[in-house]
Amino acid sequence: MKAGIVGLPNVGKSTLFNCLSNAKAQSANFPFCTIEPNIGVVNVPDARLEKLESLVNPDRVLPATVEIVDIAGLVKGASKGEGLGNQFLANIRETDAILHVLRCFDNDNIVHVDASVDPVRDKETIDIELQLKDLETVEKKLEKVNRAARTGNKEAIKEKTILDFLKTELEASKNVRSIQMKEEDREAFIKPLQLITDKPVLYVCNVEERAAKSGNAHVDRVKELVKDEQAGLLILAVSVEADINELETFEERQLFLEDLGLEEAGAAKLIRNAYALLNQQTYFTAGEKEVRAWTVPIGATAPQAAGVIHTDFEKGFIRAEVISYSDYEHFGSEAKVKEAGKMRVEGKEYIVKDGDVMHFRFNV
Repeated sequence: MKAGIVGLPNVGKSTLFNCLSNAKAQSANFPFCTIEPNIGVVNVPDARLEKLESLVNPDRVLPATVEIVDIAGLVKGASKGEGLGNQFLANIRETDAILHVLRCFDNDNIVHVDASVDPVRDKETIDIELQLKDLETVEKKLEKVNRAARTGNKEAIKEKTILDFLKTELEASKNVRSIQMKEEDREAFIKPLQLITDKPVLYVCNVEERAAKSGNAHVDRVKELVKDEQAGLLILAVSVEADINELETFEERQLFLEDLGLEEAGAAKLIRNAYALLNQQTYFTAGEKEVRAWTVPIGATAPQAAGVIHTDFEKGFIRAEVISYSDYEHFGSEAKVKEAGKMRVEGKEYIVKDGDVMHFRFNV
């Protein structure tokens, strides 16, 4: 699963990317510093995994991961090919979710492509370009559907009605994710189009150090703007995150955070938010050889979860032995959980819960 970092040039995208991954993207005070997208595989912070490691003492520990993509900055006219527009839009279409970085700090030493700091204007600039690209996709689809609808095809007539409505909404500068429609229509006619503004989004308000905890007036304006949109919002001082990233020890980082009145690095919050944005959850396997976090979509069944380990596990699924994380933590070992009668045996219909510790029985 990929989450793409997007925004205007010079808002802090590449600096944020560097904080999230071990890769070092080029970061400088001029537009289009990032041309080719940078990709980093980022571990999802999870205190439960650390606890299981201390209880089981395995040979190795493998966390869940999210792929983060740092995409070139976008400018007005991108949908028509301005700047790196077409390349940018192709890269963002390949992601599953969007981390939209908005500059919410004032600093005369850092150039803004529009000469002034206004995150509301910046958001609208990018929204318009993405909406225009989606509009182009919808209009191309409508050309095909119109031909079928003229023959009297009932399904095509229904699809035309929905696409005409979608076209009108996009022309009114609405993002597809915030447009109200029946879920079955969205699944049948909208999802297959892979529209950019239909992707889940987290707005990342990049603030100065003193606003890292509570935000500022710029952030307040963004909150008001996105309150009715199906989106998340996170306040992050990217320059502070970069400073934290340079510290070598955990103790140094914790002292730095305490001085700022913060409980944890914002980068960790962002990664967890990205994971949730992608509609993912974690289950664990725990044994002497390995404690591992596995990623499955929210709502996955036990056989589907087994299939993440190996397709044969899903094909030959018999049952799952399940321990809730809270029970594992409370009793301290799998053996003690069994003694207490807290291990459950679940079948094919079981819906996996976040934090389940699971063993699978299968036969191929």
